[in-house]
Amino acid sequence: MKDRTARPTAFDEMRDSAGGIRSHYQAFERWHAEQSAEAMAVRRLEADLSFRRVGITFSVAGDAAGTERLIPFDLIPRIIPADEWRLLEAGLKQRVRALNMFIHDIYHGHDIVRAGVVPAEQVFLNAQYRPEMQDVDVAEDIYCHIAGVDIVRAGAGEFYVLEDNLRVPSGVSYMLENRKMSMRLMPDAFSRIKVEPVAHYPDLLLDNLREVAPHGGDAPTVVVLTPGMYNSAYFEHAFLAQQMGVELVEGQDLFVEQNTVYMRTTQGPRKVDVIYRRLDDDFLDPLSFRADSALGVPGLLSVYRAGRVTLANAIGTGIADDKSTYLHVPDMIRFYLGEEPVLSNVPTWRCSRPDELSHVLAHMHELVVKEVHGSGGYGMLVGPSASRAEVDAFRERVRAHPANYIAQPTLALSTVPTYVDSGVAPRHVDLRPYVLCGKDIRTVPGGLCRVALTEGSLVVNSSQGGGTKDTWVLEEN
Repeated sequence: MKDRTARPTAFDEMRDSAGGIRSHYQAFERWHAEQSAEAMAVRRLEADLSFRRVGITFSVAGDAAGTERLIPFDLIPRIIPADEWRLLEAGLKQRVRALNMFIHDIYHGHDIVRAGVVPAEQVFLNAQYRPEMQDVDVAEDIYCHIAGVDIVRAGAGEFYVLEDNLRVPSGVSYMLENRKMSMRLMPDAFSRIKVEPVAHYPDLLLDNLREVAPHGGDAPTVVVLTPGMYNSAYFEHAFLAQQMGVELVEGQDLFVEQNTVYMRTTQGPRKVDVIYRRLDDDFLDPLSFRADSALGVPGLLSVYRAGRVTLANAIGTGIADDKSTYLHVPDMIRFYLGEEPVLSNVPTWRCSRPDELSHVLAHMHELVVKEVHGSGGYGMLVGPSASRAEVDAFRERVRAHPANYIAQPTLALSTVPTYVDSGVAPRHVDLRPYVLCGKDIRTVPGGLCRVALTEGSLVVNSSQGGGTKDTWVLEEN
């Protein structure tokens, strides 16, 4: 159905308003112009075959057949100049620092609630609040050790934070594999263009996890805890464990004894100091959360509360990446850091407020409406692309449970050139940089760039048909 609402013009990251090539894309464009269409087609085919051989696939939640799908990889990179990355990096570090302070405060003094900056009901009635964590001290006061912050570009090229992913953020394996593929298929481009590296991410991650081991120690044991091979992100769990040189374990491989977590090995039990967990809070400990969980470790919470094991990310971090909490992050930055936010939020309406709900209901065909606990592109409506029947049905869902929804304007996400069936055409993208919090806050230059391969689509999630690109942050001149 034809859009009923005209969208603003998207910012083109490669070409300026006169059609000229922006300076940071010029070297790549010169290289690309020298390549034949046949040579690029061979590279694209080789990338698809290589990803399939390596097993870089994912499964879609709700797919009864459990079909494994290949995430399409586009050879044309998204290129970010050094000065723009410095801005992003500063904003990311500021934001994650404030979010960690917020989580600590929520589970200790509640200063931000008592000051009236964040409403009490937003915290204590939130499904992601974990009362079991109240007054629990965690190593280095760090709750979010790994964050994936979704960044979009709109308007005249301004950056906005779309979402904060602090529970079990995924996708970093694709960032690393995309770079390996780019370097293998386009080595001569890298010899001309100086691009910041990302391959050291697993080393940074391991150092970061070791830094937050309880009671220090020279050689803490780190493991990656996975729900198992049927999880949609299992490839990434195995990949990161292999890259860090640590054990990939399931709940049945761990046990608690004498208030300590041990791993079963062929040489006997081995004490575990840090668990990089890739399953949600509810499944971590059947004695404390979901009693029917077969994925977790009975007694894990008691060891964690005693400070004898570190969980990354901490139990209860979900309170800070809920979409209704997102609204308050700029005020958190001002409250805890005394600074103005470097990166802005997308303007957002709260359906829990009657006046804002009225606006959303009246303008739903113009807005993007999201469930506050939704992810992966599910539980949302892109109003301008939806049929009248879809808008009407979603309006009734929001009217029935307004507190479960927020709404945002339909941003014209920036575009970058992308291979499509007809050749090369602009497609909308976002970016998920990864932020690591140990004794310092670190990033690697770039992140996971997701691209909406369908013309006009603004939904970049792989589960909704999106693909990925390598992200090249240029070195300083």
